Amino acid sequence: MEIRNQTRNFLLLGFTEDPDLQPLLFGLFLSIYLVTFTGNLAIILAISSDSHLHTPMYFFLSNLSFADICFISTTIPKMLLNFQTQSKVITYKACLSQIFFFFLFGCLDNLILTVMAYDRFLAICHPLHYTAIMNSRVCGLLLLGSWCLSVMGSLLETLTVLRLSFCMNMNIPHFFCDLPEVLKLACTHTLINNIVVYFVGIVLGVFPLSAILFSYSQIFSNILRLSSARAMYKAFSTCGSHLLVVSLFYGASLGVYLSSAATSSSKTSLVASVMYTMVTPMLNPFIYSLRSRDMKGTLERLLSRAAFLSDRAIAGLS
Repeated sequence: MEIRNQTRNFLLLGFTEDPDLQPLLFGLFLSIYLVTFTGNLAIILAISSDSHLHTPMYFFLSNLSFADICFISTTIPKMLLNFQTQSKVITYKACLSQIFFFFLFGCLDNLILTVMAYDRFLAICHPLHYTAIMNSRVCGLLLLGSWCLSVMGSLLETLTVLRLSFCMNMNIPHFFCDLPEVLKLACTHTLINNIVVYFVGIVLGVFPLSAILFSYSQIFSNILRLSSARAMYKAFSTCGSHLLVVSLFYGASLGVYLSSAATSSSKTSLVASVMYTMVTPMLNPFIYSLRSRDMKGTLERLLSRAAFLSDRAIAGLS
């Protein structure tokens, strides 16, 4: 039986129905969310407050941190609310909104990582022309283009869901409205939706990854031609953090799709999804802050200033 009245609700089955495990999971995911939010916010504040970090690399890093905050905020707050209210319900409109923003910020993450790879390629392979090419206008246009492509891809993915009718089974075996799981519940044909999914995946997934791989192939080729070991170390250190983040992001994403293809177990896919939806955004601030001396110094000054203001506020109250 089909449901054409789209006021019906979906049910997010999540990780477990065991009431003893739910408080533990709530504490775990709340901690991940707070660490991710605080860490990425600290990166944004540090970059905006230090004029020495007003460079293209850190400009894109601050926007990556913003995209990570929004990306993780798309899924975790709703899951935490469901834990607290002991409810698994998500409305049809809320589910569509979650699909849209999940793709929007996921694609934005992907495209910003691609732009950052291009930035490192220019800095290492064309250092004499780097300042002229990567000016503030070009950086703004690259960011604007990333936003526009992400919005268009998300709209395509979301609007095609509107044409679907759903069966009586509205249970989604996931902690958020994952589009492939939503499509499995449709009673109407999903050929158009699958075509759109593959098209958007190729344009906003495969092409950016190919651009990143090409950029790093050129970077490594250039580094290997350097005669000085110190110059090689400096070149590697400038792109090491970004390469590690790219490896985490794409490794986790590919792990989800490979696990989905290898097994029909939704639990396996569920656990794998945690890696790229939660763990990767949480680790990004630590990777960049620990590997960048400038970022580490700025964060330490920011924390010292916050502690000083806190001490003054407490002294004033007493």
